[in-house]
Amino acid sequence: MKKNQIVNLPLVILAGGLGSRLSEETVVKPKPLVEIGGKPIILHLMKYYHFYGIKKFIICLGYKGEMIRDYFINRYLKNKNVTINFENKSFINLKFKKNENWEIKFVDTGNNSLTGRRLKLIEPLIDKYFLFTYGDGLSNIPIDKLIKQYFQKKSIGMLSAVKIDPKFGVIKFKNKTNLVSSFKEKKSDEETWINAGFGIFSKKIFNYIRKNQNVPFEQAPLEKLSQDKELTMFKHHGKWKCMDTLRDKIEFEEICKTDPFWVK
Repeated sequence: MKKNQIVNLPLVILAGGLGSRLSEETVVKPKPLVEIGGKPIILHLMKYYHFYGIKKFIICLGYKGEMIRDYFINRYLKNKNVTINFENKSFINLKFKKNENWEIKFVDTGNNSLTGRRLKLIEPLIDKYFLFTYGDGLSNIPIDKLIKQYFQKKSIGMLSAVKIDPKFGVIKFKNKTNLVSSFKEKKSDEETWINAGFGIFSKKIFNYIRKNQNVPFEQAPLEKLSQDKELTMFKHHGKWKCMDTLRDKIEFEEICKTDPFWVK
């Protein structure tokens, strides 16, 4: 894919969840606005993608979504080159110039929507392909290589996967009995891969989400996509971290001081 085509790929950010496991922070603000290193995590995320040439962002709002919208409007309000277009009641299109020549579309996808419905609601804004991620994770995944591999594989969707070590001991049982066949404390030789987000899809993915269907994107839609052999994985052996709990936020703050791996 040519560089100018990469620039035109929009990044869809799911940013509407309740963030209930981080209630110490999310009681007053949405999780994407929780700060690490003095900046909201969503800003770190967008700057990372911008390094790879991504300039168009579609942010799916939900819980306290107006705070995310207002954050960006207030951040650039003093910039004389800001343009805000109220194109319709469902979203605001914010364009601005500075060292961040971005275009941001804020879409109200509802407080109670699950991730599948949030994606379905932005279908009219997608031309052919779009990048995809969540608003609470950071990585040093090479976006350019992910995009290149996606177009080589020619599948409908591609997600990134990261390998993790189990946090707890791994217990295996013999057959269907309660007899323990093996016990490994803290470490396992088995590979454990999880979905890190940071994906890319063609518009065909919307055929896997029915209109008005309120389902998690990670369940029925992706399961069916996998069954159809249309979902591929980009294995990332580098760094990745999401912010689910207060402990994660504290760890992020420490990483900011020593090795902010997502900063380019």
